[in-house]
Amino acid sequence: MTMIGWLQIALFFLAVLVTIKPLGLYMARVFAGERTALSPVLGRLEADLYRISGISPNKEQGWLAYTASMLAFSVAGFLALYAILRLQAHLPLNPQGFAGMAPDLAFNTAVSFVTNTNWQNYGGETTLSHFSQMAGLTVQNFLSAATGMALAMALTRAFVRSKAATLGNFWVDMTRAVLYVLLPMAIVVALAFVAMGLPQTLDGAVTATTLEGASQTIALGPVASQEAIKQLGTNGGGFFNVNAAHPFENPTTFSNYLNIFAMLSISAALVYTFGQLVGNRRQGWAIISAMAILLIAGVAAIYWAEAAGNPVLTALGVDAAAGNMEGKEVRFGQAMTALYAAVTTGLSDGGVNGMHGSFTGLGGLVPMFLMQLGEVLPGGVGSGLYGMLVFALLSVFVSGLMVGRTPEFLGKKIEGREMKYAMLAVLVLPLAILGFTAISAMLPLAVASIGTAGPHGLSEILYAYTSAAANNGSAFGGLTGNTVWYNTTLGIAMLLGRFAYVVPVMAIAGSLAAKVKVPPSSGTFPTDGPLFVGLLIGIILILGGLQFFPALALGPIVEHLAMLAGQTF
Repeated sequence: MTMIGWLQIALFFLAVLVTIKPLGLYMARVFAGERTALSPVLGRLEADLYRISGISPNKEQGWLAYTASMLAFSVAGFLALYAILRLQAHLPLNPQGFAGMAPDLAFNTAVSFVTNTNWQNYGGETTLSHFSQMAGLTVQNFLSAATGMALAMALTRAFVRSKAATLGNFWVDMTRAVLYVLLPMAIVVALAFVAMGLPQTLDGAVTATTLEGASQTIALGPVASQEAIKQLGTNGGGFFNVNAAHPFENPTTFSNYLNIFAMLSISAALVYTFGQLVGNRRQGWAIISAMAILLIAGVAAIYWAEAAGNPVLTALGVDAAAGNMEGKEVRFGQAMTALYAAVTTGLSDGGVNGMHGSFTGLGGLVPMFLMQLGEVLPGGVGSGLYGMLVFALLSVFVSGLMVGRTPEFLGKKIEGREMKYAMLAVLVLPLAILGFTAISAMLPLAVASIGTAGPHGLSEILYAYTSAAANNGSAFGGLTGNTVWYNTTLGIAMLLGRFAYVVPVMAIAGSLAAKVKVPPSSGTFPTDGPLFVGLLIGIILILGGLQFFPALALGPIVEHLAMLAGQTF
C-alpha cells in the first residue's frame, strides 16, 4: 500500500460526497413531479409518452397494482430481449454475421439484463450484433435501472404518507427516471467517454498491422453509449468479454475514475433523495454513513490483501514489494483495482477492471462478502435503497425489543406484519445462493465447469450464485458458465434475487402507507444518529453476513490460510 494509492481512493470518495446533495435534490424534484431545469425540454415529450401509452399520470396505484405493473413490464422486456437474441441472425446491424443465441444462453442473458444483473456467459464482441447490443442490452440497461428507482420511490412514499392506499404510478416513476435522470446523464458520460478514446461506431471491426507485420482484426462497435448506461444504471455488462479491463472500454486512468464515479453517483445520491422526500435529511446522511463505513472497509481490506502479495508467488521469485499483480492492469495498479472491485460489488454493478478470481484468498473473499451483505453499499440504483430500508426496519425492530417499546421508523410503527415480509425478503439470498451452490458442488456436470480444484473451485461456484442472486453480474473467471445447468440455474437465481425480494418489499410499502404517521415522542428511538448507524451496521453484518460464514470458511478462507502456508491446490 502506498500514500499515492490512498490519496487516489480518498479523492474519489470526496468527489462522490460533493455530488450527493445536488444530485439528490434534483432527483427529489423529479420524483415529486416538480419543475426542473430539464422540464422545458422534456416536459412535452413526457406528456406525449403518457398520451401515446394511454397512461393517466394523475392516477395512482396501490401496492398490488404497482407491483403487477412492474412484473408485467419486466416479463414484456424479457420476451422482447429473448426474441432479439434468438433471431439475431435475421435482424439488421449485424456486420459480423453472428448467429442467434442458443435457447439456454438467450434465457440466461435476457433474465440477466431484465433483472439488472448483467451476468454474461458469452463474449460480447464475438457473440452479439450491434443491434442486439443497442436495441436489446442497452435498452434494458435503462429500463431495469429505472424500474429499481421507481420501486425505491414507491417505498419512500410509504413513509411520507399517512392512511394512504396508493404509492404513486409505476409508469410515471419509470418514465421520469429514464427521461430526467438516466438519459441526460448517459449522454454526458458517453460524450466524455468518446473524448477519452472509447469507440462509438457502427463498424464491425478494423484491421491493423502489428509490430511483427501480422494482420489483426480488432472488434469495434457502439461502445461508449453502452458503457455510459452500464455504469450509471449499475448494470455492469461489458461490450467486450474482459469488461472494463479492455482498453476500448477503459483506456486511461481518467476513464477508470469516471467508470467508478458513474456507477456510484446515482445510488449514493438516491439515499439523500430519500431523506429529502421524507423530510429528514439527517436520516439520509445516517444511512449514507453506514453504507460508506462498510464500503470503505471493503476497499481497505482488498487493497491490503493485494498489496501484501501472494507468498506462493514470492517463493517462486516474484518481488514481494510489488504485491499481487496477477489479474490486474498495470495502468490501474492495486489501489484502483481494489477500489473498482469493492464499489462494483458493494453496488450491484458487476463491471470489473481486474480478474477477481486472480485475487488472493482474502482479496477475493471481500467482493463476495460485500455482495452477500445484500448489495446495499449502496447497492443498485433504487434496489440498494429499498434493500437498505429493509435492514433499517429490522434494526429498529431489534432496538424496540431491547427497550420494550413498539419500534418506529420515520413515524411509522413497525409491527409483526412488516417483520414477516422483511424476513421473507432477507431469506431470499441465502436460499438461492447456498441452495444452488450446494447442489452444484455435488453434481458432476456442474463440478466439471470449475477451473481449479479444491477450495478455489468451491469459491468459483459460490461466487457465481452469489453474483446472480445479488443481481451483481461479476464472476470468478475460472468457471465455465455457458452450460445448460449454469445458464438455467443462474437465471433462476437472478429472478429470485430480483422479484422474490421486491414483492415482499412492496407489501411492506403497502402496509406502511396505510398506517397513521405519528409524531416522535420522548421514547422514540432516534434513527438519524451515530447509535442507529452502529446498530444498522451490526444488523447488516449479522443477518447479511454470518449466514454465509460456513460456506466462506470452506472456500476463500481456507484458500487464504493455505496461501499463508505457501500451499497451492
